[in-house]
Amino acid sequence: MSDVVILGAGVAGHTAALHLSRLLGREHRITVVSPNSHWNWIPSNIWVGVGKMSKQDVVFPLAPIYARRHIRFIQAKAVAIRPYGDAESDRPAVDIVHTSPPEDGREERIRYDFLVNATGPNLRFGATEGLGPQHGTTVSVCTADHAVEAAGRLRGVIERCRAGEHQTLVVGMGHGTCTCEGAAFEYVFNVDNELREAGVRDLARVVYLTNESRLGDFGVGGMVFNEGGYQTTSELWTESLFRERGVEPILGAHVERVEPGTVHFETLDGTHHALDFDFAMLLPPFGGVPLAAFDRDGTEITQQLFAPSGFMKVDADYSGKPYEQWSASDWPQTYQAQGFDNIWAVGIAFAPPHQISRPLTSANGTVITPSPPRTGMPSGVMGKTVALTIADRIRRGPRAEAHRASMADMGAACVASAGANLRTGSAAAMTMMPIVPDYTRFPTGRSLDDTRGELGLAGHWVKLLLHYMFIYKAKARPGWFLIPE
Repeated sequence: MSDVVILGAGVAGHTAALHLSRLLGREHRITVVSPNSHWNWIPSNIWVGVGKMSKQDVVFPLAPIYARRHIRFIQAKAVAIRPYGDAESDRPAVDIVHTSPPEDGREERIRYDFLVNATGPNLRFGATEGLGPQHGTTVSVCTADHAVEAAGRLRGVIERCRAGEHQTLVVGMGHGTCTCEGAAFEYVFNVDNELREAGVRDLARVVYLTNESRLGDFGVGGMVFNEGGYQTTSELWTESLFRERGVEPILGAHVERVEPGTVHFETLDGTHHALDFDFAMLLPPFGGVPLAAFDRDGTEITQQLFAPSGFMKVDADYSGKPYEQWSASDWPQTYQAQGFDNIWAVGIAFAPPHQISRPLTSANGTVITPSPPRTGMPSGVMGKTVALTIADRIRRGPRAEAHRASMADMGAACVASAGANLRTGSAAAMTMMPIVPDYTRFPTGRSLDDTRGELGLAGHWVKLLLHYMFIYKAKARPGWFLIPE
Protein backbone atom coordinates (compact mmCIF):
# COMPACT_ATOMS: atom_id res chain seq x y z
CA MET A 1 0.00 0.00 0.00
CA SER A 2 1.31 3.44 -0.95
CA ASP A 3 0.70 6.55 1.15
CA VAL A 4 -0.23 9.71 -0.77
CA VAL A 5 -0.34 12.85 1.37
CA ILE A 6 -1.91 16.06 0.06
CA LEU A 7 -1.25 19.29 1.93
CA GLY A 8 -4.18 21.64 1.45
CA ALA A 9 -7.82 21.22 0.45
CA GLY A 10 -8.34 24.15 -1.89
CA VAL A 11 -9.24 23.66 -5.53
CA ALA A 12 -5.90 22.04 -6.46
CA GLY A 13 -5.56 19.76 -3.45
CA HIS A 14 -9.22 18.77 -3.31
CA THR A 15 -9.25 18.01 -7.03
CA ALA A 16 -6.11 15.86 -6.69
CA ALA A 17 -7.61 13.93 -3.76
CA LEU A 18 -10.90 13.20 -5.51
CA HIS A 19 -9.22 12.02 -8.70
CA LEU A 20 -6.76 9.83 -6.79
CA SER A 21 -9.63 8.21 -4.89
CA ARG A 22 -11.31 7.50 -8.24
CA LEU A 23 -8.14 6.15 -9.87
CA LEU A 24 -6.75 4.12 -6.98
CA GLY A 25 -9.83 3.04 -5.07
CA ARG A 26 -9.21 1.75 -1.55
CA GLU A 27 -6.01 -0.14 -2.35
CA HIS A 28 -3.83 2.81 -1.37
CA ARG A 29 -4.12 5.37 1.39
CA ILE A 30 -4.87 8.97 0.45
CA THR A 31 -4.56 11.54 3.23
CA VAL A 32 -5.55 15.20 3.03
CA VAL A 33 -4.08 17.57 5.61
CA SER A 34 -5.83 20.94 5.90
CA PRO A 35 -6.09 23.41 8.77
CA ASN A 36 -9.66 24.21 7.73
CA SER A 37 -12.62 21.94 8.34
CA HIS A 38 -14.63 23.40 5.45
CA TRP A 39 -14.16 23.79 1.71
CA ASN A 40 -14.79 27.23 0.25
CA TRP A 41 -15.74 27.98 -3.35
CA ILE A 42 -13.71 31.19 -3.32
CA PRO A 43 -14.95 32.74 -6.62
CA SER A 44 -18.40 33.18 -5.06
CA ASN A 45 -16.98 35.00 -2.04
CA ILE A 46 -17.47 38.05 -4.27
CA TRP A 47 -21.24 37.60 -3.98
CA VAL A 48 -21.03 36.92 -0.25
CA GLY A 49 -19.07 40.17 0.03
CA VAL A 50 -21.98 42.21 -1.33
CA GLY A 51 -24.71 40.27 0.46
CA LYS A 52 -26.05 38.36 -2.53
CA MET A 53 -25.10 34.98 -1.01
CA SER A 54 -24.59 33.74 2.53
CA LYS A 55 -21.51 32.01 3.88
CA GLN A 56 -23.45 28.73 3.87
CA ASP A 57 -23.88 29.05 0.10
CA VAL A 58 -20.13 28.86 -0.53
CA VAL A 59 -18.78 26.44 2.11
CA PHE A 60 -19.38 22.84 3.15
CA PRO A 61 -17.67 20.43 5.61
CA LEU A 62 -14.86 18.33 4.17
CA ALA A 63 -14.96 15.34 6.52
CA PRO A 64 -18.21 13.78 5.21
CA ILE A 65 -17.04 14.07 1.59
CA TYR A 66 -13.69 12.45 2.31
CA ALA A 67 -15.28 9.72 4.45
CA ARG A 68 -17.56 8.82 1.55
CA ARG A 69 -14.57 8.72 -0.83
CA HIS A 70 -12.45 6.69 1.66
CA ILE A 71 -9.95 9.51 2.00
CA ARG A 72 -8.33 10.10 5.38
CA PHE A 73 -8.78 13.69 6.53
CA ILE A 74 -6.59 15.32 9.16
CA GLN A 75 -7.49 18.82 10.25
CA ALA A 76 -4.02 20.22 10.80
CA LYS A 77 -1.44 22.58 9.33
CA ALA A 78 1.80 21.28 7.86
CA VAL A 79 4.91 22.94 9.30
CA ALA A 80 7.85 20.93 7.93
CA ILE A 81 8.80 18.45 5.23
CA ARG A 82 11.44 15.77 5.77
CA PRO A 83 11.98 14.43 2.23
CA TYR A 84 14.84 12.10 3.27
CA GLY A 85 13.19 10.78 6.40
CA ASP A 86 14.60 11.17 9.91
CA ALA A 87 16.65 9.32 12.51
CA GLU A 88 13.90 6.75 12.97
CA SER A 89 13.14 5.90 9.32
CA ASP A 90 14.31 6.67 5.81
CA ARG A 91 10.68 7.07 4.74
CA PRO A 92 9.94 10.76 4.05
CA ALA A 93 7.59 12.54 6.40
CA VAL A 94 5.63 15.69 7.08
CA ASP A 95 5.37 17.38 10.47
CA ILE A 96 1.88 18.67 11.24
CA VAL A 97 0.17 20.55 14.05
CA HIS A 98 -3.48 19.69 14.63
CA THR A 99 -6.06 22.49 14.51
CA SER A 100 -9.31 20.67 15.34
CA PRO A 101 -10.79 21.60 18.73
CA PRO A 102 -10.19 18.24 20.45
CA GLU A 103 -6.53 18.04 19.39
CA ASP A 104 -5.60 21.66 18.81
CA GLY A 105 -1.83 22.11 19.08
CA ARG A 106 -0.88 18.43 19.08
CA GLU A 107 2.16 17.71 16.91
CA GLU A 108 2.44 14.62 14.72
CA ARG A 109 4.75 13.26 12.04
CA ILE A 110 3.13 11.35 9.18
CA ARG A 111 4.97 9.30 6.53
CA TYR A 112 4.39 9.46 2.83
CA ASP A 113 5.42 7.81 -0.42
CA PHE A 114 4.07 10.64 -2.56
CA LEU A 115 3.49 14.23 -1.47
CA VAL A 116 1.42 16.98 -3.09
CA ASN A 117 1.94 20.52 -1.82
CA ALA A 118 -1.33 22.32 -2.49
CA THR A 119 -1.20 24.61 0.52
CA GLY A 120 -2.50 27.66 -1.31
CA PRO A 121 -1.63 31.24 -0.39
CA ASN A 122 -0.38 32.83 2.76
CA LEU A 123 -2.42 36.03 2.92
CA ARG A 124 0.33 38.54 3.59
CA PHE A 125 -1.67 41.45 5.00
CA GLY A 126 1.40 42.29 7.06
CA ALA A 127 3.33 43.26 3.92
CA THR A 128 1.44 46.58 4.00
CA GLU A 129 1.24 48.52 7.22
CA GLY A 130 -2.33 48.77 8.50
CA LEU A 131 -3.84 46.54 5.79
CA GLY A 132 -6.55 44.03 6.50
CA PRO A 133 -9.51 43.08 8.66
CA GLN A 134 -7.30 42.52 11.71
CA HIS A 135 -6.62 46.26 11.80
CA GLY A 136 -10.22 47.20 11.12
CA THR A 137 -9.12 49.54 8.34
CA THR A 138 -9.88 47.55 5.19
CA VAL A 139 -11.93 44.48 4.38
CA SER A 140 -11.21 41.45 2.23
CA VAL A 141 -13.04 38.73 0.31
CA CYS A 142 -10.23 36.17 0.48
CA THR A 143 -12.16 33.94 2.89
CA ALA A 144 -15.87 33.42 3.46
CA ASP A 145 -15.64 35.06 6.89
CA HIS A 146 -13.82 38.04 5.41
CA ALA A 147 -16.56 38.35 2.80
CA VAL A 148 -19.31 38.32 5.44
CA GLU A 149 -17.58 41.20 7.22
CA ALA A 150 -17.21 43.07 3.92
CA ALA A 151 -20.93 42.73 3.22
CA GLY A 152 -21.78 44.14 6.63
CA ARG A 153 -19.50 47.13 6.16
CA LEU A 154 -20.94 47.73 2.67
CA ARG A 155 -24.47 47.72 4.07
CA GLY A 156 -23.40 50.46 6.48
CA VAL A 157 -22.10 52.57 3.59
CA ILE A 158 -25.35 52.16 1.69
CA GLU A 159 -27.36 53.20 4.74
CA ARG A 160 -25.24 56.33 5.14
CA CYS A 161 -25.81 57.14 1.48
CA ARG A 162 -29.56 56.72 2.01
CA ALA A 163 -29.25 59.24 4.83
CA GLY A 164 -27.79 61.68 2.31
CA GLU A 165 -24.09 61.31 3.12
CA HIS A 166 -21.55 61.15 0.30
CA GLN A 167 -19.27 58.09 0.56
CA THR A 168 -15.98 57.10 -1.09
CA LEU A 169 -15.43 53.40 -1.76
CA VAL A 170 -12.01 52.08 -2.76
CA VAL A 171 -11.57 48.57 -4.15
CA GLY A 172 -8.38 46.98 -5.43
CA MET A 173 -4.93 45.78 -4.55
CA GLY A 174 -3.22 46.42 -1.22
CA HIS A 175 0.36 46.09 -2.46
CA GLY A 176 2.39 46.58 -5.62
CA THR A 177 2.99 42.85 -6.08
CA CYS A 178 -0.56 41.56 -5.56
CA THR A 179 -2.23 38.98 -7.76
CA CYS A 180 -5.96 38.23 -8.30
CA GLU A 181 -6.74 41.49 -10.08
CA GLY A 182 -9.73 39.67 -11.56
CA ALA A 183 -11.27 39.30 -8.09
CA ALA A 184 -10.90 43.03 -7.38
CA PHE A 185 -12.39 43.76 -10.84
CA GLU A 186 -15.38 41.59 -10.00
CA TYR A 187 -15.89 43.09 -6.60
CA VAL A 188 -15.74 46.72 -7.67
CA PHE A 189 -18.47 46.21 -10.27
CA ASN A 190 -20.62 44.21 -7.87
CA VAL A 191 -20.30 47.06 -5.38
CA ASP A 192 -21.29 49.47 -8.16
CA ASN A 193 -24.30 47.26 -8.92
CA GLU A 194 -25.38 47.19 -5.25
CA LEU A 195 -25.21 50.96 -5.04
CA ARG A 196 -27.33 51.28 -8.17
CA GLU A 197 -29.91 48.78 -6.93
CA ALA A 198 -30.12 50.74 -3.67
CA GLY A 199 -30.66 53.96 -5.64
CA VAL A 200 -27.66 55.72 -4.09
CA ARG A 201 -25.01 55.49 -6.82
CA ASP A 202 -25.06 59.29 -7.27
CA LEU A 203 -23.89 59.72 -3.67
CA ALA A 204 -20.94 57.34 -3.99
CA ARG A 205 -17.50 57.78 -5.48
CA VAL A 206 -16.15 54.36 -6.51
CA VAL A 207 -12.40 54.05 -7.06
CA TYR A 208 -10.48 51.07 -8.45
CA LEU A 209 -6.91 51.13 -7.07
CA THR A 210 -4.66 48.64 -8.84
CA ASN A 211 -1.03 47.73 -9.44
CA GLU A 212 -1.84 47.11 -13.12
CA SER A 213 -0.19 49.65 -15.41
CA ARG A 214 -3.12 49.29 -17.82
CA LEU A 215 -6.72 48.29 -17.34
CA GLY A 216 -7.39 44.76 -18.57
CA ASP A 217 -3.91 43.51 -17.67
CA PHE A 218 -5.26 41.05 -15.04
CA GLY A 219 -1.73 39.87 -14.29
CA VAL A 220 -1.44 38.14 -17.68
CA GLY A 221 -0.15 41.08 -19.67
CA GLY A 222 -3.56 41.81 -21.16
CA MET A 223 -5.19 40.06 -24.10
CA VAL A 224 -5.87 40.68 -27.78
CA PHE A 225 -9.37 39.74 -28.95
CA ASN A 226 -10.67 39.14 -32.46
CA GLU A 227 -14.12 40.73 -32.75
CA GLY A 228 -15.90 40.80 -36.08
CA GLY A 229 -12.66 40.43 -37.99
CA TYR A 230 -10.98 43.28 -36.11
CA GLN A 231 -8.45 43.05 -33.34
CA THR A 232 -9.14 44.82 -30.07
CA THR A 233 -7.53 44.61 -26.65
CA SER A 234 -8.72 43.80 -23.16
CA GLU A 235 -7.51 47.30 -22.24
CA LEU A 236 -9.98 49.02 -24.59
CA TRP A 237 -12.71 46.55 -23.68
CA THR A 238 -12.21 47.11 -19.95
CA GLU A 239 -11.84 50.90 -20.23
CA SER A 240 -15.26 51.12 -21.85
CA LEU A 241 -16.84 49.30 -18.89
CA PHE A 242 -15.16 51.65 -16.39
CA ARG A 243 -16.40 54.69 -18.30
CA GLU A 244 -19.92 53.28 -18.62
CA ARG A 245 -20.20 52.54 -14.89
CA GLY A 246 -18.39 55.66 -13.68
CA VAL A 247 -15.72 53.75 -11.78
CA GLU A 248 -12.49 55.75 -11.41
CA PRO A 249 -9.30 53.74 -12.02
CA ILE A 250 -5.99 54.59 -10.38
CA LEU A 251 -3.31 52.57 -12.18
CA GLY A 252 0.22 51.51 -11.33
CA ALA A 253 -0.29 51.92 -7.59
CA HIS A 254 1.60 50.40 -4.65
CA VAL A 255 -0.15 50.83 -1.30
CA GLU A 256 2.47 51.88 1.24
CA ARG A 257 0.29 52.00 4.35
CA VAL A 258 -3.32 52.29 5.43
CA GLU A 259 -4.56 54.48 8.24
CA PRO A 260 -8.17 54.59 9.45
CA GLY A 261 -10.00 56.29 6.61
CA THR A 262 -6.92 56.97 4.46
CA VAL A 263 -4.86 54.88 2.05
CA HIS A 264 -1.36 56.08 1.18
CA PHE A 265 0.12 54.88 -2.10
CA GLU A 266 2.93 55.42 -4.58
CA THR A 267 2.44 55.39 -8.35
CA LEU A 268 4.80 54.40 -11.15
CA ASP A 269 5.88 57.99 -11.73
CA GLY A 270 7.32 57.98 -8.20
CA THR A 271 4.80 60.36 -6.65
CA HIS A 272 3.08 59.67 -3.33
CA HIS A 273 -0.63 60.14 -2.73
CA ALA A 274 -3.26 59.94 0.01
CA LEU A 275 -6.86 58.94 -0.67
CA ASP A 276 -9.57 59.26 1.98
CA PHE A 277 -12.21 56.54 2.04
CA ASP A 278 -15.30 55.40 3.88
CA PHE A 279 -15.05 51.79 2.71
CA ALA A 280 -12.05 49.92 1.30
CA MET A 281 -11.67 46.36 0.09
CA LEU A 282 -7.98 45.86 -0.69
CA LEU A 283 -6.53 42.43 -1.40
CA PRO A 284 -3.22 41.37 0.17
CA PRO A 285 -0.19 40.00 -1.66
CA PHE A 286 0.26 36.23 -1.56
CA GLY A 287 3.22 34.29 -0.27
CA GLY A 288 3.86 30.62 0.27
CA VAL A 289 2.51 29.00 3.41
CA PRO A 290 5.41 28.78 5.90
CA LEU A 291 6.96 25.33 5.49
CA ALA A 292 10.44 24.33 6.58
CA ALA A 293 12.41 21.42 5.14
CA PHE A 294 15.01 19.26 6.89
CA ASP A 295 17.59 16.66 5.94
CA ARG A 296 17.57 13.30 7.66
CA ASP A 297 20.03 14.53 10.31
CA GLY A 298 17.92 17.61 11.06
CA THR A 299 19.89 20.08 8.95
CA GLU A 300 17.59 22.70 7.49
CA ILE A 301 17.30 22.54 3.68
CA THR A 302 14.36 24.91 3.20
CA GLN A 303 16.16 26.90 0.51
CA GLN A 304 16.65 23.70 -1.50
CA LEU A 305 12.90 23.18 -1.86
CA PHE A 306 11.48 26.68 -1.63
CA ALA A 307 11.99 30.06 -3.27
CA PRO A 308 12.39 33.13 -1.00
CA SER A 309 8.67 33.81 -1.53
CA GLY A 310 7.85 30.55 0.25
CA PHE A 311 6.54 28.90 -2.91
CA MET A 312 7.97 25.49 -3.82
CA LYS A 313 10.46 25.25 -6.68
CA VAL A 314 9.36 22.87 -9.42
CA ASP A 315 10.45 22.04 -12.99
CA ALA A 316 10.70 25.66 -14.11
CA ASP A 317 13.54 27.95 -15.15
CA TYR A 318 14.49 30.06 -12.13
CA SER A 319 17.69 31.46 -13.62
CA GLY A 320 16.41 35.04 -13.41
CA LYS A 321 16.69 35.92 -17.08
CA PRO A 322 15.87 39.48 -18.16
CA TYR A 323 12.37 40.14 -19.45
CA GLU A 324 13.48 40.17 -23.09
CA GLN A 325 14.66 36.55 -22.76
CA TRP A 326 11.57 35.14 -21.06
CA SER A 327 9.84 32.35 -22.96
CA ALA A 328 6.90 30.02 -22.62
CA SER A 329 9.31 27.12 -22.02
CA ASP A 330 10.36 28.69 -18.70
CA TRP A 331 7.10 27.52 -17.13
CA PRO A 332 6.72 24.15 -15.37
CA GLN A 333 5.24 21.17 -17.18
CA THR A 334 4.92 18.46 -14.51
CA TYR A 335 5.04 20.49 -11.23
CA GLN A 336 7.51 17.97 -9.81
CA ALA A 337 9.76 19.46 -7.12
CA GLN A 338 13.36 19.94 -8.13
CA GLY A 339 15.48 16.99 -7.07
CA PHE A 340 12.57 14.76 -6.02
CA ASP A 341 10.46 12.33 -8.02
CA ASN A 342 7.76 11.96 -5.36
CA ILE A 343 6.94 15.60 -4.47
CA TRP A 344 4.80 18.04 -6.46
CA ALA A 345 3.49 21.57 -5.91
CA VAL A 346 0.29 22.76 -7.59
CA GLY A 347 -1.87 25.86 -7.75
CA ILE A 348 -0.65 28.83 -5.75
CA ALA A 349 1.91 26.59 -3.97
CA PHE A 350 4.38 26.39 -6.88
CA ALA A 351 6.91 29.15 -7.50
CA PRO A 352 6.39 30.84 -10.88
CA PRO A 353 9.62 31.43 -12.81
CA HIS A 354 8.73 35.07 -13.42
CA GLN A 355 5.79 37.40 -13.93
CA ILE A 356 3.56 37.20 -16.98
CA SER A 357 2.98 40.95 -17.13
CA ARG A 358 5.95 43.13 -18.05
CA PRO A 359 7.91 43.85 -14.83
CA LEU A 360 7.76 47.51 -13.83
CA THR A 361 9.23 49.59 -11.03
CA SER A 362 8.41 53.12 -9.96
CA ALA A 363 10.81 56.03 -10.38
CA ASN A 364 11.84 55.27 -6.79
CA GLY A 365 12.63 51.61 -7.54
CA THR A 366 9.45 50.16 -6.01
CA VAL A 367 8.21 47.03 -7.75
CA ILE A 368 4.66 47.67 -9.02
CA THR A 369 3.66 44.71 -11.17
CA PRO A 370 0.95 42.04 -10.80
CA SER A 371 2.13 38.58 -9.79
CA PRO A 372 1.01 35.67 -12.02
CA PRO A 373 -2.49 34.31 -11.29
CA ARG A 374 -2.55 30.56 -10.61
CA THR A 375 -6.01 30.06 -9.13
CA GLY A 376 -9.30 28.64 -10.37
CA MET A 377 -9.29 26.59 -13.54
CA PRO A 378 -5.47 26.24 -13.83
CA SER A 379 -5.29 24.98 -10.23
CA GLY A 380 -7.85 22.28 -10.92
CA VAL A 381 -6.06 21.17 -14.08
CA MET A 382 -2.75 20.96 -12.20
CA GLY A 383 -4.34 18.94 -9.40
CA LYS A 384 -5.81 16.43 -11.82
CA THR A 385 -2.57 16.22 -13.83
CA VAL A 386 -0.48 15.38 -10.77
CA ALA A 387 -3.09 12.85 -9.62
CA LEU A 388 -2.75 11.07 -12.97
CA THR A 389 1.05 11.03 -12.62
CA ILE A 390 0.93 9.58 -9.11
CA ALA A 391 -1.63 6.96 -10.09
CA ASP A 392 0.53 5.86 -13.04
CA ARG A 393 3.66 5.62 -10.89
CA ILE A 394 1.87 3.54 -8.28
CA ARG A 395 0.39 1.17 -10.87
CA ARG A 396 3.21 1.07 -13.44
CA GLY A 397 6.30 1.88 -11.42
CA PRO A 398 8.43 4.97 -10.68
CA ARG A 399 9.59 5.31 -14.29
CA ALA A 400 6.10 6.07 -15.57
CA GLU A 401 6.23 9.31 -17.53
CA ALA A 402 4.78 12.34 -15.81
CA HIS A 403 1.64 13.95 -17.22
CA ARG A 404 2.06 17.54 -18.37
CA ALA A 405 0.00 20.70 -18.07
CA SER A 406 2.07 23.80 -18.72
CA MET A 407 0.33 27.15 -18.34
CA ALA A 408 2.02 27.97 -21.66
CA ASP A 409 -0.10 25.25 -23.30
CA MET A 410 -3.16 25.46 -21.08
CA GLY A 411 -6.21 27.59 -21.82
CA ALA A 412 -8.40 29.21 -19.20
CA ALA A 413 -11.91 30.55 -19.02
CA CYS A 414 -12.86 33.28 -16.58
CA VAL A 415 -16.32 34.63 -15.94
CA ALA A 416 -15.96 37.81 -13.90
CA SER A 417 -19.20 39.02 -12.35
CA ALA A 418 -20.06 42.64 -12.99
CA GLY A 419 -23.31 42.67 -11.03
CA ALA A 420 -25.47 39.89 -9.60
CA ASN A 421 -29.10 40.03 -10.72
CA LEU A 422 -31.07 37.46 -12.69
CA ARG A 423 -32.64 40.14 -14.89
CA THR A 424 -30.20 43.03 -14.95
CA GLY A 425 -26.90 41.48 -13.88
CA SER A 426 -23.90 41.02 -16.12
CA ALA A 427 -20.52 39.33 -16.28
CA ALA A 428 -17.38 39.62 -18.33
CA ALA A 429 -16.76 36.22 -19.93
CA MET A 430 -13.16 35.79 -21.08
CA THR A 431 -11.20 32.91 -22.53
CA MET A 432 -7.50 32.80 -23.35
CA MET A 433 -5.24 30.24 -24.95
CA PRO A 434 -2.61 29.88 -23.62
CA ILE A 435 -2.44 31.56 -20.20
CA VAL A 436 1.27 32.31 -20.56
CA PRO A 437 1.73 33.99 -23.93
CA ASP A 438 3.89 32.20 -26.50
CA TYR A 439 5.13 34.60 -29.16
CA THR A 440 6.90 31.83 -31.06
CA ARG A 441 3.52 30.28 -31.89
CA PHE A 442 1.19 33.28 -32.00
CA PRO A 443 1.95 36.85 -33.17
CA THR A 444 -0.13 38.29 -30.32
CA GLY A 445 1.10 35.69 -27.83
CA ARG A 446 -2.22 33.86 -27.82
CA SER A 447 -4.55 32.20 -30.31
CA LEU A 448 -7.01 34.75 -31.68
CA ASP A 449 -9.49 31.93 -32.29
CA ASP A 450 -9.54 30.97 -28.61
CA THR A 451 -9.00 34.31 -26.84
CA ARG A 452 -12.28 36.17 -26.54
CA GLY A 453 -14.20 38.56 -24.32
CA GLU A 454 -17.89 39.33 -24.01
CA LEU A 455 -19.94 41.27 -21.47
CA GLY A 456 -23.61 40.77 -20.78
CA LEU A 457 -26.45 39.14 -18.87
CA ALA A 458 -25.69 35.72 -20.37
CA GLY A 459 -22.32 35.84 -18.60
CA HIS A 460 -24.06 36.27 -15.24
CA TRP A 461 -26.19 33.21 -15.87
CA VAL A 462 -23.07 31.24 -16.81
CA LYS A 463 -21.33 32.45 -13.64
CA LEU A 464 -24.29 31.32 -11.54
CA LEU A 465 -24.40 27.95 -13.30
CA LEU A 466 -20.68 27.47 -12.66
CA HIS A 467 -21.20 28.19 -8.96
CA TYR A 468 -23.64 25.30 -8.56
CA MET A 469 -21.83 23.02 -10.98
CA PHE A 470 -18.47 23.26 -9.26
CA ILE A 471 -19.91 22.88 -5.78
CA TYR A 472 -21.66 19.75 -7.08
CA LYS A 473 -18.31 18.54 -8.39
CA ALA A 474 -16.47 19.40 -5.19
CA LYS A 475 -19.01 17.40 -3.20
CA ALA A 476 -18.19 14.40 -5.41
CA ARG A 477 -21.78 13.86 -6.40
CA PRO A 478 -22.59 11.17 -9.02
CA GLY A 479 -20.73 11.84 -12.27
CA TRP A 480 -18.62 14.60 -10.68
CA PHE A 481 -15.55 13.61 -12.69
CA LEU A 482 -17.38 14.32 -15.98
CA ILE A 483 -17.43 18.04 -15.16
CA PRO A 484 -14.26 19.65 -16.59
CA GLU A 485 -11.76 21.23 -14.26
